Amino acid sequence: MSGGVEWALHCCTLLSRASEPVPAAKLAEFHDVSPTYLAKQLQALSRAGLVRSTQGNSGGYTLTRDAARITVLDVVEAVDGALPAFRCTEVRQRGPLATPAQDCTAPCPIARVMDSADRAWRDSLRTVTIADLVADADRDLTPGTLRRAQEWLRA
Repeated sequence: MSGGVEWALHCCTLLSRASEPVPAAKLAEFHDVSPTYLAKQLQALSRAGLVRSTQGNSGGYTLTRDAARITVLDVVEAVDGALPAFRCTEVRQRGPLATPAQDCTAPCPIARVMDSADRAWRDSLRTVTIADLVADADRDLTPGTLRRAQEWLRA
């Protein structure tokens, strides 16, 4: 999983609490990350329909739907794509004792376990929403942190 997923998730959690559009530059400054790097993640989120950008003096990014309707998997797939993490290259068909392709009618045990792990990982991420992350973070924050963050974003 790329580092962009982490930044995209942080941006989505922050945007879920914003009362108005947040400029990309403000999100980058808040997270102390390169504006060009973050812009790529925001573009990926936009292409996936998770955020929208508005132009103008009061422009910026907003979520396109309620945070309870955006899953962590939605963000992961927006940034990194929906392809499985493991791609079988049929290693068993190589080398001096290669198995002929016609004998490889079912995935090997390695491909099966990796596919199973990928499905479990995706199923788990599908059950957690941005709203869940925000609620969890709210329990961890010291009093006043959320209010200060919202004020900083509006400044």
